Amino acid sequence: MKITDHIETLLSAARRHGADHADAIFTHSESESAMVRQGAPEGIERSESVAIGLRVFRGQRIASVSTSVLNSAEFDKLAEQACAMALVVPEDQFAGLAPDAMIGSFDASGLDLQDHTTPSMDQLIQKARTTEEISLSFPDITNSGGASSGYSRTTIALGTSAGFLGHYTRTGYSTGVSVLAGTGNAMQRDYAYHSAVHFEDLETPEIIGKRAAERTLARFNPSRPKTGTYSVIYDPRVSSSLLGHLAGAINGAAIARGTSFLKDALNTQILPSNLTILDDPRRIRGLASRPFDAEGCSVEALEFVKNGVLQNWLLDTRSARQLGVKSNHRASRGVTSPPSPSVTNLSLSPGTLSIEELRCDIKEGILITEMMGSSINMLTGDYSRGAAGFMIRNGEIAEPIAEFTIAGNLKDMFSRMIPANDLLFRSSVNAPSIRIDNMSIAGL
Repeated sequence: MKITDHIETLLSAARRHGADHADAIFTHSESESAMVRQGAPEGIERSESVAIGLRVFRGQRIASVSTSVLNSAEFDKLAEQACAMALVVPEDQFAGLAPDAMIGSFDASGLDLQDHTTPSMDQLIQKARTTEEISLSFPDITNSGGASSGYSRTTIALGTSAGFLGHYTRTGYSTGVSVLAGTGNAMQRDYAYHSAVHFEDLETPEIIGKRAAERTLARFNPSRPKTGTYSVIYDPRVSSSLLGHLAGAINGAAIARGTSFLKDALNTQILPSNLTILDDPRRIRGLASRPFDAEGCSVEALEFVKNGVLQNWLLDTRSARQLGVKSNHRASRGVTSPPSPSVTNLSLSPGTLSIEELRCDIKEGILITEMMGSSINMLTGDYSRGAAGFMIRNGEIAEPIAEFTIAGNLKDMFSRMIPANDLLFRSSVNAPSIRIDNMSIAGL
């Protein structure tokens, strides 16, 4: 039976048992991964999971159930259970299917989200082993935290009683390694990792292994910076976290609850006037691309911030109804969870300065390459995180530093962001190097 047949069978069962409306989501995931440490396989994993979830509406009441058993008899019991549950739960005045969901059958044609390359476990082991060997070949690299290589394939199907039926498959390939330099209390660790939708886009073991070793060696024998106020540059490895905080602050669910420091910021300037934040669900081979959202709505690229001005909240149908506006089709969900707003391929527009030009006038500053811990107050925007990186002296990267805290207020930080031109798409949230002046650093 085709996966779309499972969806239609479950929706029919829901209607038979009294649902006014319903939607169903199916996922099938399979993955293989290998971990190697000191040349020997240390972890080999194969997993496969199948699940289907049903959400029914009876008036303004909602109930959700799920199963991993794919047969008509189980579907009938599941639908009966969900419809009975929906009679006893409280009403939700914002409940309902998306009114602007598409009608018909849809897939991921044109997005190029599926690669048919299927590496064997031996190939995964060899790729991880080669990556680690490259890192360990560098003088002064003393140990390995392990290297890994993996492959995954996930199929998603969604259908609604209003006439939407869609499905797509996404593949993923990844390689990573973590190594150490030095011994005892002087030991330092760093890593390199890359993932891609298509196997041919995955960086080679030589590139990843070399990058991990060089990063680790550069961190050797760090000091602590003096407490003070500095110009700070966030490396692309960590600059995306700032974009993630902004996405959380404009999430429609948080806005509806009044729990965001940007709740009154719509149509106001929140970034410098040359900056734009774009979410593009239809990016070719994008790590988070999709042909429709979790409510069956069409998805298009959307500028959440344009020329520094906040244009849109991040909305699904429920949060849009709460706020009395139209959804912009950013719903995401799992088999057992209701839809909620979420980004896809989010990016901050790059600037015009190279990374060298971005730091050339900094007499004494800090380049941050790693962050740990988090103390973010989303009500006020107050920001404090542990960090490590390098001093910047007279525009050049200098000695490594660690064990310090960076603090500020996100609203102020957003207004002072200066991006470099080094934007790369390596995850679902992407940003170039970002400079922010006058940041508070707690060190020595």
